[in-house]
Amino acid sequence: MSRHEGSRKRGRFKPARRDEPAYVGSRSQRQWQDANLTPLQGGWIAGVLSTVKSGKEATVYCCSAHPSLGDGLVAAKVYRPFVARAMKDDATYREGRGMRDRRQRRAIKRKSKLGRRVQMASWIEHEFETLRLFHDVGVDVPAPYVHLGHAILMEYVGDEETPAPMLSRVRLGPGKAQPLFERLMQNVELMLACGWVHADLSAYNVLYWQGKATVIDLPQAVDVYRNRSAFFLLHRDIDRLCRYFSRYGVEAAPFALANNLWERYVLRQS
Repeated sequence: MSRHEGSRKRGRFKPARRDEPAYVGSRSQRQWQDANLTPLQGGWIAGVLSTVKSGKEATVYCCSAHPSLGDGLVAAKVYRPFVARAMKDDATYREGRGMRDRRQRRAIKRKSKLGRRVQMASWIEHEFETLRLFHDVGVDVPAPYVHLGHAILMEYVGDEETPAPMLSRVRLGPGKAQPLFERLMQNVELMLACGWVHADLSAYNVLYWQGKATVIDLPQAVDVYRNRSAFFLLHRDIDRLCRYFSRYGVEAAPFALANNLWERYVLRQS
């Protein structure tokens, strides 16, 4: 059960035990970890081994899997409190996401405390559901296991000593770039075929492990039929991939690729 995210940040940790979390960080980190990871110990994780990556929006932990999942590693992505998050252009990504409760819609519009809580919860749930959808249709994303509170438990990419690096930090060997680019474009196509655009795809949101790419970080994915920025975001995703792979001699026309995919999967379905 091994495949996950980013460069390892080494904290103070003790050897893993099967009966308790093993990672020990600062006091505030420990409190937040306990609040969000302890519920996962009810049949999902056996212990927390280390911090894989800590960003402005979430921290990813390498965990030992609960015996019910089989031996191996899993990744727990724990979102930070909403006040500590800084999602740029949040409204752009949220456009088109339905919310039936009028009180909650008003709270989000007013940016009240309730609105921020609701918005954060919907953001995390959106990533989990998008992961499930993409995984089911064959997109190369980590398999999602469960979503509890501020945490998403998913497949881990890498091994206990070495988490999978971001593609941006990898030097690809001869003959590796072209097939990897083509596979990532197939991923973009699979997403579009089920009506979605990643909306933040780049070499920074792709992991590379044992010759394979895994797409990560999906909370901002947008619905192509409900979000007016969807084509712009699709083109931006493809352009970023093309720019990265151009250093390896991969030739591609991002606008033409985006336009062709949009015509095939969106305009013909409208």
